[in-house]
Amino acid sequence: MIGIVGIVCTFIMVFGGYLLAGGKMSIILKSLPYEMTMIGGAAVGAFLVGNSFPQVKHTLKDVGKIFKGPKWVPDDYRDLLCLLYELVRLGRQNPVALEEHIENPAESTIFANYPKILADKEAVAMICDTLRAMSMNYDDPHQVEDVLSKRLEENLHHSMHSSHALQSMADSLPALGIVAAVLGVIKTMGSIDQPPEVLGKLIGGALVGTFLGVFLAYGLVGPFAVRLKDVAEQDGHFYSLIQEVLVANLHNHATNICIEVGRQNTPTHMRPSYADLEEALKARKAA
Repeated sequence: MIGIVGIVCTFIMVFGGYLLAGGKMSIILKSLPYEMTMIGGAAVGAFLVGNSFPQVKHTLKDVGKIFKGPKWVPDDYRDLLCLLYELVRLGRQNPVALEEHIENPAESTIFANYPKILADKEAVAMICDTLRAMSMNYDDPHQVEDVLSKRLEENLHHSMHSSHALQSMADSLPALGIVAAVLGVIKTMGSIDQPPEVLGKLIGGALVGTFLGVFLAYGLVGPFAVRLKDVAEQDGHFYSLIQEVLVANLHNHATNICIEVGRQNTPTHMRPSYADLEEALKARKAA
């Protein structure tokens, strides 16, 4: 919702200010379809040239995140801590019983209690792969932490692609606006024998290209890229939480301490309170 409000505010302030200053929308509206075809078409073409088909699909899919925001909400962080608590506790009490849950999480009664997390392939794979490695005596905390850090870095790099692609498009739009404006000037020079009132409209139409390129770059596409970057970074904290808890487990801290380490490392605006988490853990123990 806040994204839509921002877009509406941008349009109202820019065009409202233009009209209040005595500007006429007729020149802009008349030139807009042609200028938009040149600038927008060139930007889309450059985007397709600079990205593979899977990357294009990934970017288009991520556009919805501009308005939806991060995938993970505070309740999901609490559920993740509860899930890790159950798995870590079971792994210490009965390592053999843990294997059936990490080898086939889709059939696991523990994972089934957290359907949103179970639906996320990367979160499930990260948990199961790490716990499986621990069962094979790959339990050096520093090595495991290093492996998980590289995995998190790779995941973040992948999720940042949409932001980088949109930022590249935003960077190109002002220059494409100049291209459209130059073409408009060329058109105007072909009518140099026309009276001033005709030339004025032609020059005004040409300048619409420059305006449109800059407006799209800094008013829409650039902010979209920044928003996607922020969403990717926020969602990345969810996977970092998995690392924090499982590495703490390798240091042989008590299960409750491992979970508290994860809770303390959760971003402030997503962090469940100690009382809320304790209540959720008691409910899971009772179940």
